[in-house]
Amino acid sequence: MQKMQYYFLGIGGIGMSALARYFLHEGCRVAGYDRTPTRLTAELEREGAEIHYEESVELIPVEMRDPATTVVVYTPAVPTDHVEYRFFVEQGFRIEKRSQMLGYLSEGKRVMAVAGTHGKTTTSTLVAWLNRVTTGGGSAFLGGISKNFAGNLVLGEGARLAVEADEFDRSFLRLNPDVAVITSCDPDHLDIYGTYEAVKEAFSQFVERIKPGGVLILKAGVEIELRNEAITCYRYAYDTPCDFYARNIRLVEGGHYRFDMVLPDGVVEDCTLGIPGWVNIENAVAATASLWCAARQEGIALDTALLKEGLAAFSGVKRRFEFYLNTPQQVYMDDYAHHPRELSAALTSVCRMFPGRNVTAVFQPHLYTRTRDLYVEFAEALSHADEVVLLPIYPARELPIEGVTTALIAERVTAPCRIVEREALAETLEKMPTDVVVTFGAGNIDACCERVAEVLSRKIK
Repeated sequence: MQKMQYYFLGIGGIGMSALARYFLHEGCRVAGYDRTPTRLTAELEREGAEIHYEESVELIPVEMRDPATTVVVYTPAVPTDHVEYRFFVEQGFRIEKRSQMLGYLSEGKRVMAVAGTHGKTTTSTLVAWLNRVTTGGGSAFLGGISKNFAGNLVLGEGARLAVEADEFDRSFLRLNPDVAVITSCDPDHLDIYGTYEAVKEAFSQFVERIKPGGVLILKAGVEIELRNEAITCYRYAYDTPCDFYARNIRLVEGGHYRFDMVLPDGVVEDCTLGIPGWVNIENAVAATASLWCAARQEGIALDTALLKEGLAAFSGVKRRFEFYLNTPQQVYMDDYAHHPRELSAALTSVCRMFPGRNVTAVFQPHLYTRTRDLYVEFAEALSHADEVVLLPIYPARELPIEGVTTALIAERVTAPCRIVEREALAETLEKMPTDVVVTFGAGNIDACCERVAEVLSRKIK
């Protein structure tokens, strides 16, 4: 691709920032706008990006106001009436969605894509890490901050490219994977899709985009229409016998598990995953299946000894089952879960990891539309906890919807439940009798984590 200047509208987004980092690495000038400064934007600025936080054409670098020298990349979360977006459209700039740009950058690569309404960030990060450990190379564009790679962009030798394939705004329909994983297909983003049937149809279209001779790795129980006869389809599961699954699963120290990985051509015994939770064993099975299939496509065997090393050394993703405290007196974890299915999976994992202990779930709903559509399911998922604390809805890109508040969830939770303001969360938890605390949400609840950890650590004797 011709070296140009790149301007990002919404540069602080997790997927956008990975693209911005890529172009900085390539020696291109990078600038952009975002609504608020964050750790990600601060890191990008240290790496050379020019970023401003006020919606203004005058703040766009003068040299980037020329459509002949600048490509604009935007996230669909930026509204079409955004002042800068309108300027770029009216001046005839080349404007690409993030997903379009990712599609261009993946051309000529052997793409291992992970899609799903939940589970895709940890799984795609595991694919990238296991690929690095087993082959020594590989690149990745990730949807979270990998602790192993200390970032969301991975650059390495070889043709393999791991990507998180996002269903939001049908972005994943810009990719043509060689190997694709689908972890889940639940009703989500109904503000975009309208109906669950439309969500499932988009996933079917994603399957159609897998290259001839490619592979689909589909979670057992996920039912979508498969219309691509030029590919091979495998199923994977947590512990249900199928093409790829785990068996002989046993809980070991700190909520971690040891298990045997069953592959179509054999068994890898006594695997240990470096992060806790039964749901992550399922993610590890999916990631291993992706590497096994990629190796088969290339006519080589997956190195199972290195696979075991990689699984044990995986340190996870920021805000995915992230421990702040893990003691016999107090446990505190933070997780990005924001859909009922992933919330239920995460909470049941925590209950299995710490049997007999009291679990407090803290949840910040994300989006008015998601709350409106799924408040009953959210309440059912949260009722796995012994006690629930709810925060007001984080609106993100949305305006309030009359009658849609956190109270819709609170009224239906069967465990003791209270609603508090985000600013009062740490002090509320300080006064409560706590044992195992987990904060959940995709909004700005993570800004509370350090303070929550501080007040809970005082209870450790």
